[in-house]
Amino acid sequence: MTPHRTAIRSLAADHGLERCGFAAIEALPNPEHYRAWIGSGMHGEMTYMARDAEKRLDPRRYLPGARTMICLAANYHTPAEPGLKRQEGRIARYAWGRDYHDVLKERLDRFCVSLRNLLPGRVVRPCVDTSPVLEKVWAQRAGIGWEGKNANVILRHRGSWVFLAEVLTDAEITPDPPHADFCGKCTRCIDVCPTRAIVAPYVVDARRCISYLTIEHRGPIDRDLRPLMGNHVFGCDDCQDVCPWNRFSRPDADPAFLPTEATRPHRLVELLRCTPAEFRERYRRTPIWRAKRRGFLRNVAIAIGNSGDRSAVPALIEALADPEPLVRGHVAWALGRLGGPAARRALEAAEKTESEAWVREEMQAAPGP
Repeated sequence: MTPHRTAIRSLAADHGLERCGFAAIEALPNPEHYRAWIGSGMHGEMTYMARDAEKRLDPRRYLPGARTMICLAANYHTPAEPGLKRQEGRIARYAWGRDYHDVLKERLDRFCVSLRNLLPGRVVRPCVDTSPVLEKVWAQRAGIGWEGKNANVILRHRGSWVFLAEVLTDAEITPDPPHADFCGKCTRCIDVCPTRAIVAPYVVDARRCISYLTIEHRGPIDRDLRPLMGNHVFGCDDCQDVCPWNRFSRPDADPAFLPTEATRPHRLVELLRCTPAEFRERYRRTPIWRAKRRGFLRNVAIAIGNSGDRSAVPALIEALADPEPLVRGHVAWALGRLGGPAARRALEAAEKTESEAWVREEMQAAPGP
């Protein structure tokens, strides 16, 4: 066993990775739970989760000879801005600053340089959430926190506003004891979920989750789910907002995670009018870039439809000419939701020239005035 646990924790803290724990690498017990989740299709379009399933279940398939998982957590908590209106878009807190993949990778790379100096001759492989590692499971095994009923990792004295990262190494490091589960009988996260995506404690059906729908899902969103999405335009924090453990959260001073002008609350109408060039300029270095303009404006159109704000009808009518069918189809739905003679006339006129069959179906299915 290496005697470097304290030194490694100190290095992690120096590089903005405030929590650090160690777990002995082995095949995970009860792999049938993960396989059943994949088999049920609850991962939706995230096919990479099924493709790399065996590596996720045993990290030694990802890094042969790996013996220790160094698990890390970085705080990103920023207090919510008060008074958000229904006519403004809600963006998940993790996406307010720079793309966390970039920020964590920079921190992790610097940490690994120091780690290689501390562990000469040892293999050191950094992982962010794009690597085939079940990071929440390992965070619990390494004593960082526990996986809550909403499938987020919760730190007892920090809450769940954290990013996770890992380092695999062939060095043998004394492991930490696994973290206990402190959710108890609480079901606040389950009760608050707008789309009932938490289908059982610790089980999330991604296909119903607003975070998945607004970010990972690439096509039209099910009509039955749209009214439940409120004004969420990128991600969802509802289950974290009500978690009692987040009363222990403290704001992070790192400017990388602070809101930018682009990610502060904006009126939905303004977001809908975002051109391709404007979208690139605003969001290229933020997590919102992942949704692409068409996905983001799809989400914005749904939020406008849920806003009850008929003053947005002229902007929606303009957007019926958007070059993206994905945007036009959800704009048609939003016009039907808001209703009124102007909305109905615009839908009827647009239907005559619409080239996409499913968009025409949306126009036809839109409710009357």
